Amino acid sequence: MTDLEHIDGFDRKILALLQADARLTNNDLSEKVNLSPSQCSRRRARLEAEGYIGGYRAVLSRERLGFGLVNVITVTLATHNRDNAVRFAELVKRLPEVQEAHALTGDMDYILKVVTRDLKALSEFVNGVLLPHDSVQHVKTAIVLDTLKEENALPL
Repeated sequence: MTDLEHIDGFDRKILALLQADARLTNNDLSEKVNLSPSQCSRRRARLEAEGYIGGYRAVLSRERLGFGLVNVITVTLATHNRDNAVRFAELVKRLPEVQEAHALTGDMDYILKVVTRDLKALSEFVNGVLLPHDSVQHVKTAIVLDTLKEENALPL
């Protein structure tokens, strides 16, 4: 049985509504999905307990908070072994500028989405943090000119 078989149409609607606005109260949800507030509360608690809802967070304005650049950085490791990959993963986890990090197949080992305040901060990040790390062989950076779509909501 897949995880999706554990949730029904009401659960999907609750998840979709909370993705759009996590501040909805159980009363708000109950009106929108046509269930009682207590039923919505139980369903939300179950969805949280079963891991369908991993948490709640505010979406902050990157620009208003001074992070003017979004950068896509590809990284190739110096050697391809488990210890080197673990050292790189530990580095990435400590860097708050890294918004996303993905291991890849193909020519590059990792792709990072990194926010910086400006070009100087990007240069310091690449030249002062990534390149000196003993696990890193090559770094290639691209600055995002325009974001056409940025969405974290799943297509429920």
